[in-house]
Amino acid sequence: MKHEWKEFLQNAGAEFVQDCVASFGNPERERRIAHTGDLFCDLSHFGIIAAYGEDAATFLQSQFTNDINLVDETHSQLSALCSPKGRMLCNFRVFRREQTYYLVLPYELLEAALSRLRMFVLRSRVTLEDASDALMGIGASGSKMIEHLGDIVGALPEQVDEAIEYQDYTIIRIAGAAPRFEIYGLLHSMQKLWQALDVHASPVGANIWELLNIQSGIPVITASAIDAYVPQMANMHLINGVSFSKGCYPGQEIVARMHYLGKLKRRMYRIEFSSREQPGAGTALVTDTSTESQDIGSIISAQRTPDGDYEALAVIQVNDAENSQLKLGDANGPDVTVLDLPYAFDEQDKATN
Repeated sequence: MKHEWKEFLQNAGAEFVQDCVASFGNPERERRIAHTGDLFCDLSHFGIIAAYGEDAATFLQSQFTNDINLVDETHSQLSALCSPKGRMLCNFRVFRREQTYYLVLPYELLEAALSRLRMFVLRSRVTLEDASDALMGIGASGSKMIEHLGDIVGALPEQVDEAIEYQDYTIIRIAGAAPRFEIYGLLHSMQKLWQALDVHASPVGANIWELLNIQSGIPVITASAIDAYVPQMANMHLINGVSFSKGCYPGQEIVARMHYLGKLKRRMYRIEFSSREQPGAGTALVTDTSTESQDIGSIISAQRTPDGDYEALAVIQVNDAENSQLKLGDANGPDVTVLDLPYAFDEQDKATN
């Protein structure tokens, strides 16, 4: 995290755990705001990779699950980097600012993703670098956020994944029950934006933004889930994160075979449960009849809700998710309830499972 940005946030009341904003002093109040108010947060727990050069688009097209040719200054996209076995090493949002592509992904995965991409550069005229200190990121959400943010930066993108550039800002509309945006810009501009938003909305910690991602059905792959899921298992094809018409990329054959032959046996669900402790990524889900050796499912991410329970995204065997009583951790663990996602499973998945 850029030192000047961290110092600015600390002066604004941010409490940090390492370089991640944990809260602004009142976590319980911040959780309540997630459902009832307008909020904004620092996005520095995500890192940013910059890719630029004459061959940047061609190179990225050969590496990612989505069609990079659709990304320009007015359109961003979700995408993923896969292993040769078709399993995600990370997923991220891609946007373009001037002639540079930017990948936004959990900071803990940035170095590994950057190293892997550099392995395949060879003679391509593309430069890949850590741009986490070059651009600051702010997330903003709320029923009145269009009004508040519009007063500051002017026109806003109307559709999910759309982007606009306004002066020094890149503003991206993302999925959410309330209007939700990611804004990226240089240090001084983002400091001004933070101060302007602080008049109308409440700053919150990174966990609140993750809760909104969970409720929006957007998975964020972290270190515990590397190489665990084919993109379709995490619903990436349902949130416009996979193109089945573009050219080859690592793992493409396996991803395409799952799509065209209808072999998807597990997928991502939104779930709810009560627990004394927050379960980490990879925590197992079982049924009341399964054995320890049976792989029923596992959590991608979980966050506490305003009522004290937890909501999570989890990849679960379809038959068990829809026909069995799920438990968290082991047979004696809390009951798990499957909740609706804000999007539907596609008909092909329904028909083949």
